[in-house]
Amino acid sequence: MFHVKLSRPARRASLVVHVVASAGWLGLTLGLLALGITAATTGSAVTVEASVRAMKLFADWLLLPVALLTLLSGLVLSLGTPWGLARHRWVYTKFWLTLGTTTATVFALRPGVNDAVAALAADGPLPDPGDVLMGPIVSLSVYVFTTVISILKPWGLTRRGRRLRASSSARKAAVPAERVRQTV
Repeated sequence: MFHVKLSRPARRASLVVHVVASAGWLGLTLGLLALGITAATTGSAVTVEASVRAMKLFADWLLLPVALLTLLSGLVLSLGTPWGLARHRWVYTKFWLTLGTTTATVFALRPGVNDAVAALAADGPLPDPGDVLMGPIVSLSVYVFTTVISILKPWGLTRRGRRLRASSSARKAAVPAERVRQTV
């Protein structure tokens, strides 16, 4: 598997980028949720329209770049550090959840917000509250979960991680035995 060890400054810079991008994604999602709740609970058509249009700005201009930066910086960290991408279950889980939420942002959240704006522009009915709330609720749940597993690092090694650790331990144990033979 591809593995390049990052230098300490590169690792730290990648970690800062990853944490800032992840926090930004979380913050954007909280903003979307607040706007969605406002759109779903207000009785004012003007407030609904303003909230949904603001959601469109977030969805069209901010979410995808921040999501991609989070995904890319996480990949750099996993491939450039001993954590690896498929060595620890929590890293592997975070990768797939991040990839899934990035994909959902492109194919579900953004189109849902755009459909709500189009319906309002066509003087159609107000958007269904589920249309503007479901994406931010699911996203927020995933981001909180990935934050928790980043801190707790549960579940241990994957099968691949156990195999790599065993082969690494065997190599380390074999080196002193060979040195003893060479000195005798």
